[in-house]
Amino acid sequence: MFNGKTLLITGGTGSFGNAVMKRFLDIDIKEIRIFSRDEKKQDDMRKLYKNDKLKFYIGDVRDLASVKNAMHGVDYIFHAAALKQVPSCEFFPLEAVKTNVLGTDNVLSGAIEMGVKKVICLSTDKAAYPINAMGISKAMMEKVFVAKAKTVDPERTLICGTRYGNVMASRGSVIPLFIDQIKNGQPLTVTDPNMTRFLMSLEEAVELVVFAFQNAEAGDIMVQKSPASTIGDLAQAIKELFNVDNDIKIIGTRHGEKRYETLLTKEEYIVAHDMGGFFRVPADKRELNYDKYYTKGDHDLSCDKEYNSDNTERLNVRQIKEKLLTLDYVRKELGYTVDKNEAAMTTVVSE
Repeated sequence: MFNGKTLLITGGTGSFGNAVMKRFLDIDIKEIRIFSRDEKKQDDMRKLYKNDKLKFYIGDVRDLASVKNAMHGVDYIFHAAALKQVPSCEFFPLEAVKTNVLGTDNVLSGAIEMGVKKVICLSTDKAAYPINAMGISKAMMEKVFVAKAKTVDPERTLICGTRYGNVMASRGSVIPLFIDQIKNGQPLTVTDPNMTRFLMSLEEAVELVVFAFQNAEAGDIMVQKSPASTIGDLAQAIKELFNVDNDIKIIGTRHGEKRYETLLTKEEYIVAHDMGGFFRVPADKRELNYDKYYTKGDHDLSCDKEYNSDNTERLNVRQIKEKLLTLDYVRKELGYTVDKNEAAMTTVVSE
């Protein structure tokens, strides 16, 4: 699949970029290009892996020229560069637009011009029924890549995307917060114990991108089915793993948060193709001429089913503990022996 090919990862110094890089570094891939703004994180990766297949490019997706400079001879792109933190995007929404929306357009425009064969854009569950600036910017990012996919022959450049839920133990997420609070002897701060969130490992997020690479058509959004848990059960599972009895403090829902997250809206669920462990949401292939739709509609919207963290498989405390123990970050914090590269990369945070 990637033999003899060159892969570019935007936002490549982040947690996803590192996971993808490790997934493909030992196969017969020709080159993996890491594109990001942070020379310190790039230098950390360069020293850690010492692999001639890795090439590093300083640049910003907001700058089309720097993006194109990294695309000469590239076969495939995984576009992961984004502003991802809900609070920072709430305070600086235009910055989210510049990176998540305009930056994506730059990546796609450059890829089409440079003849890149396939681009996979990474989105988030917060793009479905968005209520915060980060989710809104990601929803617009999805609209951008779906629209862009219609402008180019997919035999030349195929553009598609993935949408996934919370990646466990990623930067700014609740699992590292709970563990830090345990280590400091503090109460575990829970917004709403009945709030639900999808639970997906970084490796599962990578496999979703690989599945999209192999199966998606132009403009598709690919979604992986994932289990979920309540935040209260997650806190209890972490307490039991670390054998502590810290109090749990209910602090209330924060601005921009939902009670549950949605991976497929009702409107998308109607047209989605169930592929077993995945859903495929095909792009709307209608032309701009909407005259014929004035007399005949396209879909029956009476279906009220969506796919969200409240109606997916719900893990209990024991199952959550089992899933947490698959994470190298958690195993390291518990004092287990983990792979040296994995342990070192826990200090390299997402872009």
